[in-house]
Amino acid sequence: MTTTSNCEYHFEPFRFVPAQQLLLNGERPVRLGSRALDILAALVERPGEVLGKRELMARAWPNSVVEEDNLKVHVAALRRALLDNGKEYRYVATVSGRGYRFVAPVVTSNRETAPQPAAIPANWEQLRKLPLPATCPTGRAETIASLLQIMEQRRLVSIVGTGGIGKSTVALPVVEACTAQANMEACFVDLSPVADAQFLAGAVAAALGVHVHGADGVQALIATLRERRVLLVLDSCEHLVDAVAVLVERLLNGATDLRVLATSREPLRVAGEYVYRLTPLPYPVAGTPLSAAQGLGFPAIQLFVQRAAEGQDGYQLSDADAPAVAEICRRLDGIPLAIELAATRMDALGAAALAERLGDRFQLLKRGRRGALERHRTLEAALDWSYELLPEDERSLLRALAVFAGGFTLDDASSLCQHGPLDVVDGVAGLVDKSLLSADLSRQCVLYRLLDTTKAYALEKLDLHGETEAMRRRHLHHLRAILERASEEWSTATGNGWAERHGRHLDDVRAALAWAFGPGDAAGLGIALTVAAIPLWVELSLLEEGRRCITRALGCEPDDFSAMRLEAALGAVMLYSSGPIAATESAWSRVLVLAEAQQNAEYQSMSLWGLAVCRSYAGDVAAVRSLTERFQAASGSAEKHELPVRMERLIGAALHYAGDQAAARSQLEHMLAHYVPPVRSSHLARFQLDQRAAALTTLAYVLWLQGETESARGTVQQALQEARASGHAQTIMYVISNAAFPLMVQMGDFDAAQALLDELALHLKTQLMTLWQTLWQCLHATLAVLRGDAAALPRLQQAVSQLQQVEYRLHLSSHVSTLAMALGQHGRHAEGLVLINDALATCVAGQERWLEAEMLRIKGTLLEASDPAAAEQAYRQALAIAEAQGARAWQQRAAASLERLQAARGLPDKA
Repeated sequence: MTTTSNCEYHFEPFRFVPAQQLLLNGERPVRLGSRALDILAALVERPGEVLGKRELMARAWPNSVVEEDNLKVHVAALRRALLDNGKEYRYVATVSGRGYRFVAPVVTSNRETAPQPAAIPANWEQLRKLPLPATCPTGRAETIASLLQIMEQRRLVSIVGTGGIGKSTVALPVVEACTAQANMEACFVDLSPVADAQFLAGAVAAALGVHVHGADGVQALIATLRERRVLLVLDSCEHLVDAVAVLVERLLNGATDLRVLATSREPLRVAGEYVYRLTPLPYPVAGTPLSAAQGLGFPAIQLFVQRAAEGQDGYQLSDADAPAVAEICRRLDGIPLAIELAATRMDALGAAALAERLGDRFQLLKRGRRGALERHRTLEAALDWSYELLPEDERSLLRALAVFAGGFTLDDASSLCQHGPLDVVDGVAGLVDKSLLSADLSRQCVLYRLLDTTKAYALEKLDLHGETEAMRRRHLHHLRAILERASEEWSTATGNGWAERHGRHLDDVRAALAWAFGPGDAAGLGIALTVAAIPLWVELSLLEEGRRCITRALGCEPDDFSAMRLEAALGAVMLYSSGPIAATESAWSRVLVLAEAQQNAEYQSMSLWGLAVCRSYAGDVAAVRSLTERFQAASGSAEKHELPVRMERLIGAALHYAGDQAAARSQLEHMLAHYVPPVRSSHLARFQLDQRAAALTTLAYVLWLQGETESARGTVQQALQEARASGHAQTIMYVISNAAFPLMVQMGDFDAAQALLDELALHLKTQLMTLWQTLWQCLHATLAVLRGDAAALPRLQQAVSQLQQVEYRLHLSSHVSTLAMALGQHGRHAEGLVLINDALATCVAGQERWLEAEMLRIKGTLLEASDPAAAEQAYRQALAIAEAQGARAWQQRAAASLERLQAARGLPDKA
């Protein structure tokens, strides 16, 4: 028998290639989840046979035990996919009590003799990342065609309409077609879980596959969007409409190739916006005699029948049912969500009874809230009606589940509702069946989610029942328990597995914290959840968001233990995103005070390490040695061999920055010779660079300063290899910016420097930190200026000024010196002298002594034209300091400058 892997299956108008997990409708690929495709494969292999539910579940979930309702969800998705221009061909039939069978004719062909599969669109991988549509855009063909024409002319289009009218359902096929026609990348952002406008930029960045760290996340987004052709889809904007409008305007102004498609209940009111108002589906006028054939000519009735057939297998509209179905669609004003909700009850009531009950319900609702818009009354009426048809235990469950901001599992739902009378598994299955919950089938574990409109409705009901505070507290305790368990895994987790398992809780953490720090008295709970969520922000690289949340918690007077943990996280986050600035050092100092008061050795070690990092970059060798001694005393026996070696690297770095290159080399080489990779990780290590790569980085610069150019080149290449092998983006960025790029520039290898800049830019696309973006601009402008591009000088000035404003320390004097020298080369000697004198004052105060000789040489160059004697004095000072520091590279440069000056003054013998 021919195996599935060698076969293609044809059932008009579809072709199915199981080996490629590819279903084609003619030439067009059909997006469908992998579970549904596995079920389809099982059915088409044995067309006409009844396949039992257990057999199908074993095929789709071979190594898992799942509930039968999961199978129903995927079969329903499969049926929705088997539509052609809104017309459903009969393929999958339900055999009551037994299972399913494939009832359409199937032609099986061996792939060796069958025609080649149709060409897959170039953007197919992009399209597969889009959410699968919850339903088909029945009756929207003209709407989609019109929107495609508009999208060709406009950069910002908003699909506007009432809740439940199908804005997202229309947007998805528009995105698919538009990105294929315009050869663009599609990025879909579901804004419904984003409760706070401050997280808007982070949500967009996450959808783009990048991370925002800096205070101005929008500017970082613009930087990455400038280099990509993106159609950005912002779905469900209404609750953040003002913030979305500001964001969209800035993005469109900053990224010229960007297009935006928004869905909202109201326009964004941004310049250049085209507002497309989505109208209800057409339905028959009241009193019109109607047969089944005539009724199916109306999109509203088509949708009702399709949805009813999913719940009542094989349902077909009859002439007897047609008037009642038309009445239902009329009373629901053609709103797709309301129609779908109504259709799910056909199996229980039938068309006539359903129309009768629905009519009674609307009569009562005419005396509802006077302030509500009519369209809101209509949808609320549909939701009221659907809600009141539920058993009381399912109503209670629906209300409770509304506190989840994002997707949730059956385990999450069971934990939240563990004290209720309802079997949660049955309850969730019932709500899915009635379209009050949607199921995300793209994951190993099914995630459930309330539609945005349904969630808002259920939250109102939760409030009306007086259950909001109790359920919000239960939700927060549930999240805290999950994240505290996750924190225990964090120290030993490797790869992306931890983030994949726990990253989905982020939207719920945001919502829970917004409630906890709101008007009530739950700040204590908010502090506890903030502490538990620290690893989440770190692993997801949401450092700026974490910093804001930690700062908020610290402002609410936490207990000393929580304050210590929060301050430690704040210090680490700031060190990662902003460097060893004064605020970073202050945070670590507060941790040390709290840790010593509580006699907590772990946090004493952590704070001493953080302070040592800050002091090492300042070249404060004595302070780093003192901190190291205290560190060794505070560290437990388990850390005895792992942690002190990290402090040894910091001593070497401090010696280098202090200008003692021989001692720095000895220290670093000793550390590298005795370095043993840590046996286990720790919370402290999660915030650190790869220690071997970092040591090699500093050593490479030391070797170059000592005049060993080729050894320095080899060492920096080794540092790059170690950093890349670590897979740690921060380490790679550190090596490039602090040794690899500057050394290539110093050696005059501008092509290698450009390649390193390009590599750094790639990492910055996924690590959007404003400070690092500014640093990249500085390095980019530096290279351009050194290559003779005068137009780059203003960019270099701006970048250096921004680094100064944030008190950035790492190699800041080097960047200032480059700018001062460039200003002098363009005749702006006075400006250059101001800069270099300020930098020298910083150096005399004890920072960046390693660069003092070179700064004096540059000062001499700037003085040559106006005061040759002062220039000679600066060169001689540079020579003396370079010799004392063992910095042969600076010594050679100073000697060459002095020789040139003396020759120009007619004193060659003296030179």
